[in-house]
Amino acid sequence: MNPDWHSFLIQHGAAIDAGVVQHFGDAAAERNAAAQNTVVCDLGQFGTLRVSGEEAQSFLQNLLSNDIREAGTRQAQISSLNNAKGRMLATLLIRRAGDDYLLQLPRVLCEPIRKKLGMYVLRARVKISDASDEIISLGLSGAKAQEIALEKFGALPDHTLGITGTAQASVTRMDGTRFQINTTASDAATLWPELCRHAQPVGSACWDWLNIRSGIPVILPQTQEQFVAQMVNLELIGGVNFNKGCYPGQEIVARMQYLGKLKRRTYLAHLDYPSRPDTGEIPQAGDELFSADMEGQPCGMIVNAAQAPGGGCDVLASLQVSSHERNAVHWKSLQGAALRFFPLPYPLPDA
Repeated sequence: MNPDWHSFLIQHGAAIDAGVVQHFGDAAAERNAAAQNTVVCDLGQFGTLRVSGEEAQSFLQNLLSNDIREAGTRQAQISSLNNAKGRMLATLLIRRAGDDYLLQLPRVLCEPIRKKLGMYVLRARVKISDASDEIISLGLSGAKAQEIALEKFGALPDHTLGITGTAQASVTRMDGTRFQINTTASDAATLWPELCRHAQPVGSACWDWLNIRSGIPVILPQTQEQFVAQMVNLELIGGVNFNKGCYPGQEIVARMQYLGKLKRRTYLAHLDYPSRPDTGEIPQAGDELFSADMEGQPCGMIVNAAQAPGGGCDVLASLQVSSHERNAVHWKSLQGAALRFFPLPYPLPDA
């Protein structure tokens, strides 16, 4: 986390651990606020890679699952970086800043992915740098979020992932009630108190919960190389372009789309797990899931998990479609807590 921004948040009541805001005094109350009120949070769990140089576009076009030509200064884009077998190494939120491309991903993956991308540079006129400390990202969510963002920025995009603003401060519409603001540390320090006059500050994990409820998967170290794009519904939220040229894993992703029936999908679910004060164990990304039809083998895996308002965890769970349809699904073993499923905010075409 940018040291000046870190100090600023501490002065304004933030409890920070490993560069991520845990809470502003009452994590449970803040989770409830994220569900019911208008909230603002720091997005320090994410970082940003800057890809620059005259061949940046063609470089990324040859590596990512989406058509990078459609990402711009007024339109963000979801995409993925895959291995040769089509398994995802990272999910990315991409936008442009001038001629540069900004790739947002979990901060813990910034350095590994920077190195991975660097392996493909060879003689290309491309530079990849970590811009995480240059860019401060804030999340604004709730019934009044649009009104607040409109007051600050004067105009808002009317479509998902549209962008308005300037190079110093821009706003991206994530959905009908959520916006991401990207700015500098100095401008963020001016903006934060103004936002907090109308929105309650909350811990960063509240944004993770909102992503889960929106059905947006985020690949973490625990889930790298576990999923092909369709297994986490990435193509349903605009993260795959099936008409572009080749990229690592493209043949596998295309085959899964057009040949045969997809056997795994990601579902939204809730887990009321037993309290374990001795270990503090709670559901985590990468935890295996089980159902009786799989004869002792895992039927799926948790993609993302976050503590939910009112207790328990909400999760995105990538599962065998047959297990979801026919059997109870359990956390970690057949004796573990059962998942309770809810509709996603977008339809599954296989259903």
